[in-house]
Amino acid sequence: MAPIPSTMKAVQISKTGGVEVLEYKDVPVPSIAKGQVLIKNDYAGVNFIDTYFRTGLYPSPLPLVLGREAAGEVVSADSSVANFPPGTKVVYMDSQAYAQYTAVDAAKVIAIPANLTTEQAAAAFLQGLTAWTLIREAAHVQAGQWTLVHAAAGGVGQLLVQMLKSVGAKIIGTASTQEKCDLAKKLGAGWTVNSKEDVVAKVKEITGGHGVDAIFDGVGAATFDADLEMIALKGYLVSFGNASGAVPPLSILKLAAKNVNLLRPTVNGYVAERKDLEKYSAELFELVSSGKVNLAIHDVYPLQEVGRAHSDLESRKTTGKLLISIE
Repeated sequence: MAPIPSTMKAVQISKTGGVEVLEYKDVPVPSIAKGQVLIKNDYAGVNFIDTYFRTGLYPSPLPLVLGREAAGEVVSADSSVANFPPGTKVVYMDSQAYAQYTAVDAAKVIAIPANLTTEQAAAAFLQGLTAWTLIREAAHVQAGQWTLVHAAAGGVGQLLVQMLKSVGAKIIGTASTQEKCDLAKKLGAGWTVNSKEDVVAKVKEITGGHGVDAIFDGVGAATFDADLEMIALKGYLVSFGNASGAVPPLSILKLAAKNVNLLRPTVNGYVAERKDLEKYSAELFELVSSGKVNLAIHDVYPLQEVGRAHSDLESRKTTGKLLISIE
């Protein structure tokens, strides 16, 4: 194994704003603390949460190396860590992943099965765990229930559609173009609606007036009011993203008419305990390995082109996962 350098390439921000605040620069390689491993990253995932930190929607101390997930190889481990020796291929969700090396608590690290590559693991991990825990933990989806996935051709959307199909749900997907609607249908959505149409009316027609038992909304402000109209009695409205902006404050009384279960969860809350991280990671990898979930990678960008990746993601013109290749 090559010696560990003292500096590395990383992408960080010193102030918040547009893609112009992204800085590709040399920074010190982090030192590992007790219970940590040092990982040489192969691929980092690009997620909307990265843009939230960049713009300041999610405040954080600066300067900050961006990125919330990556996969690579353990190159060093604290003496207290026995289960991830150097050479182990791993994936993780943690901060500062847009870098050649990241120091990560071993409790957050998962070994990659031999039948998956680091590229596949990076493409699946954060968005896959998000989608799977939203289905299992947030909405408790059962076979035969009506479900709706906004932005069904996006990274999380594609995974939600395939996973909902695997549990036997009835799936409606929304997307902004016919091409994206066709993709959602190919992945398993029984019905699709162009998001530029009257989505509420279409959904009421599709469900025969029943409404949707579980709505998965990563769009945010632009779709939330329609969600409240489309939700079924005692339905679960899972708001998990802000692609169109954050949902504004609302009166809790709006939920009373249909006994709506409104959730604003994060994946980290569902996998905070090691046993849950291991359980859901194993289930996710099995879904991928079995072919029930196919990973669609939109593009792989060099580390120095993170700005282009962010612009592409925010344009809403991408389908599937965006990855950063880290040399």
